[in-house]
Parts: sequence; C-alpha cells; structure tokens
Amino acid sequence: MREVQSSKLKAQSSKPGHRINIQVAPHLGAKVDEVALRRLAAEVLSQEEVAEQTELSLIITDDEALRELNRRFRGVDAPTDVLSFGAGTEEHFVSAPEGPPYLGDVVISYQQALAQAEELGQAAGSELKLLVVHGILHLLGYDHQEEAAARKMREREEHILSNSQMVGRSDSQTT
Repeated sequence: MREVQSSKLKAQSSKPGHRINIQVAPHLGAKVDEVALRRLAAEVLSQEEVAEQTELSLIITDDEALRELNRRFRGVDAPTDVLSFGAGTEEHFVSAPEGPPYLGDVVISYQQALAQAEELGQAAGSELKLLVVHGILHLLGYDHQEEAAARKMREREEHILSNSQMVGRSDSQTT
C-alpha cells in the first residue's frame, strides 16, 4: 500500500471541538478540498452528539490502497469506495490513557468516488462528502446489512447532507 503523505496531516487541536485529521495521497492533493471535508466531518460528529475533542482520521487515497486494505481486513481482493476502522473494534489502535478519545479511521478511494459521481451525473466533491458521512456513520455503529438498518443509515446520511452548510471547491470538482 502506498503511504499517504504525512506532511498533509492536519488537526484541529487546541480549540474546543472535534479533532479531525486529514491525510490525502500526494497525487490527489489538488483535487480534494480538505477544509470542506474537515468541516463536514466535524458537523457529522456534532449532529451525532459525539463528545468534543474526539479524534477522527479521514484518509483520501486511491484504488490500490483500498484494494489492499479490503483484501487484508475483509478478505475481498477488490477496491471499494470507503472503509471504516473503528478504534474500539481494532486491536492495532493504541491510545494514551490521558489522550482524547479516538473514534477511528475513514479511508476513501478518490477513484471510486469519481467513478460513482460520474455514474450519477454529479460532482466528485458531492460523492466524497457522501462517503465521508457514510464512513463516519459506520464508526458510530450504523450499518446497512439489513434493510431496516440500511434505510435508517440512508435517512441519516440524507439528513446530515441536507442540513450541512458546506460550500467550497469540492462541490465543483469533477476530476
């Protein structure tokens, strides 16, 4: 798996609120509006009443990285659009006892977001936002394995996206 550029790692740390880390693969940096995604992630956590100072990482990368993660953790040798790794369910997460709570990682394939956006006739930024919301909701316990749970998750996604105050270049990005 390609490493994500660590110098792109940013966090909201000394202010009240949630701590959102964003990592973008170097070759995708100009295509992703990190500020808009960070705002959206913080808004999801706020709407879901997640404790302030809770940390979350969003990782925007490519099909190759998602395929490897999907193969390693789910036994599926194919790329996917989004994977969520909750800190409470994964053995490899270690947090300092005095540190803020860590919710987990949401890993998104930009290539899958772009392909899905093209298929739906919308901007890549809109699909990225949906995947961010979807991934965070998974970390918070939402699921879509059964129809009733899937319906609840879709309704929550739509509610969050329709109530978000998101503006920025990610809405207009298409490539």
